[in-house]
Parts: sequence; C-alpha cells; structure tokens
Amino acid sequence: MQHNLPSLETILEKLNIDALNDMQQASLQAAESGRDTVLLSATGTGKTLAFLLPLLQGLPPRGKKTGALIIVPSRELALQIEQVFRSMGTGLKITCCYGGHKREIEENNLVEAPALVVGTPGRLADHIRRQNISVDTIETLVLDEFDKSLELGFLEEMEQIVRALPSVKKRILTSATEAVEIPDFLGLTDPVRLDFLPAEGDVKPALELKQVLSDEKDKVETLFRLICHLGNRPLIVFCNHRESVERTSTLLTEKGIRNEFYHGAMEQQQRDSALSKFRNGTANVLVTTDLAARGLDIPHIRYIIHFHLPHTEASFLHRNGRTARMEASGTAILILGPEESLPPYIQEEVDTITLPETVELPEKPKWTTLFIAAGKKDKVNKVDIVGFLSNKGQLKKDDIGLIDVKDFFSFVAVRRSKASHALTLIRDQKIKNKKVKIEIAK
Repeated sequence: MQHNLPSLETILEKLNIDALNDMQQASLQAAESGRDTVLLSATGTGKTLAFLLPLLQGLPPRGKKTGALIIVPSRELALQIEQVFRSMGTGLKITCCYGGHKREIEENNLVEAPALVVGTPGRLADHIRRQNISVDTIETLVLDEFDKSLELGFLEEMEQIVRALPSVKKRILTSATEAVEIPDFLGLTDPVRLDFLPAEGDVKPALELKQVLSDEKDKVETLFRLICHLGNRPLIVFCNHRESVERTSTLLTEKGIRNEFYHGAMEQQQRDSALSKFRNGTANVLVTTDLAARGLDIPHIRYIIHFHLPHTEASFLHRNGRTARMEASGTAILILGPEESLPPYIQEEVDTITLPETVELPEKPKWTTLFIAAGKKDKVNKVDIVGFLSNKGQLKKDDIGLIDVKDFFSFVAVRRSKASHALTLIRDQKIKNKKVKIEIAK
C-alpha cells in the first residue's frame, strides 16, 4: 500500500472488524499475484471489503487522477460501497454516480478527479461519453455483482464502458452465482478464481424453510394472518411485480399493518424514505420486488416471506440471503395458493405452519420517522441533528433512534409518543442558522 495510507489494522479498527474472513484474506493474496480475479461468494459475506482492500494498492495519491472504477447493478449498492470506503478513512476521494438524481451534482464532484469512481452502468457510460471521467488513468476495474448486472440487461452499457478504458491492468469480478458466462470484451486472461459459494445441497443450517397453505388464490388474507402470527419482528415480503408490491402494501395498510413498499420505479427520495423507515423500526414489514434481494444493507431480518414464488432458484437463494446472514439464524416462508406447489429445486422436507383461527394485530412500532430537508451538502451531520432535536425539540437521547443523512435530506427515527410535541417545538427553529422543512416522513 502507499506510504500515506492507513495500515490494514487501522482500517479494520475504523470498520469495527476484528479480523478479515477467509474470503477477504484470499482476495488480498490473489491481488499480490497481479492477475485478474473472479470472486464467487454469497450475498452478505463481506465482498465489498474483499475488493476495496486490494484496490487501495493501485490508487494514485490524493487529488491526482482516477485510478479505479467499480460498476454495480443498483444505486443502493453503489451508495453502500461509497459508505464502506469512506468509513475506511483513507483520505482518498470517492464519487458515486447513479441515475435518479441530478447529473450536475456528480459532474461537480468529478471536476477534481476522485481516486475512485463507483456507479451504475447507464450513468457511468453517460459520464464517459461526456468526458467527465478521466478514463486514461484507470488501471483497476471492478464489476461487483456482475451476474445481477447481466440479469438486469446492462451488457451493452458495460461493454461501452470497458472498451472506453485503455489502461486497465487489473480486473476483479464478483458474482453470487456460478452460472455466468464471462464476455470476451472484459479481456480476462488466466484469472485467479476464488470460489466461496456453498457446495451443492449445502444449505445454510441457520436458515429454516417453512410453508403456509392459502385456501384462496388471492393470498393477501393469508399473508395478513401470517404477519399477525409472527408478531412485530422485522420481515420482508417478496412479490414478483411492482404492481403486486403496491397492491399488497395497500391491502396490508388497510388491515392495520404498518408497512413500507419498495421497487425500481420509485423516485430516489421515496426509496430512501422506505428503507430508512424499515431499518429504523418505523415499519417492521417491507413489501418489495427482487430489487431488495441483493446489495441492500438491512441487518437483523428474522423472516423472509415469499408471497409469490420466485421464478428461479437463484432468485430464491438471493431473497433468502437477506436473512440468516453471517452468524444469525432466519426463516424463509413460502405462501402456496390452492393451485401452487413447492418449486422442484426445494428438495428437503418443509414444515407447514398452521395459522390460528383468530389473530391479533401486532403491536404498533414505537418509532416514527421525521424528514429533514437538509443533508451532507448543507454541511449537516448526525451530531447536528441530535443536538438540534435535544435542545430545540426537548427530546432525550433515547427518544432519538437511527439517523440517516443523505446528500440533500435526512431521516430521523423519533419515539412515536414524543413526535408531535417535538414537531410543534421545532417547527420554526433553524438548523445551522437555516430554516428547513421538517415533517413526518411520507
């Protein structure tokens, strides 16, 4: 590593990690050989660090040039990688590029070349066409969740990007599935292959599979009763289509279940709001498409519910990967309608949950979420928000939950019983000498 970069020990300390796992160790060793790397590993195993650490070695000193490019399938994954890289405390600049917000923001961030650029294929291809990214100096290329990028139809944009990079010396590909054809345009020669995928039939023992049988073809009533039966534990409900996501979410709301929905056609602020509310406990139920099956940083999910059966085994595994992560256990539950049966790739015995005749609504979440129309670009951070809510909103420390600061806005979990009083107190107050809109997050 460069002399001015923090040591591996310092980086791990900043990330609150005691030691690298086997996969991350293997990835660092592979980097020393200088060869291209193909890393196969399940979602949630720490792949981000497994490519960021080797990448550091090839980055140019601060403020000089862009040395590496990371291509990812979704904006959420791009933002997550950016967050991990910033937490490493290298002092190097990273810029995140993705659709759904103003391109000018990114253009301003690219004027002084960042050491590292991460982004989605469409937006990166656009910046390269406009010559906003200095491609000549990029020597390391990472394609994270490459299989997902192919699945989402980004092949053409990825090819455009790769062909526009004349100086690449090292390529790192990561994938959570093995069955991916690596296209020739990537120019991989004799790559080191690191396979950390579980062996066939080697299902994580921490994951339990169960099924619930629905008498009706429309399974919403069964889903409602199942959620009541499970109580107020965090759970994700997977549907196959955006329309079904919204319909299911609306019907659950009408029945008194606080939930959020999430899919690819939502505006970025709506997506951020839904995920923040789910993470911070304002809602224990997230209804979503397979978009949330990968790349999202949502800890402690106890239950995954397959409201619609996944089309493929890979999709089934990725959805289930949201629970039983690392050391924690979890349960995946399939809801089967009268004409449905378990998919052929599920070979093992699956217990059936029998739902009680009468169910009680789960306890309402104790948190609600405030939307604050100020964020990082307004020089507002978590400490400012806590100070503001404590002083002006008379909230105690344990009345304030998770805080999520984005570029231009922030979300804060506040104890539901205190929220309206606090809002009345802070309505006309200023944060950092500026009056900003604060309201219950929609």
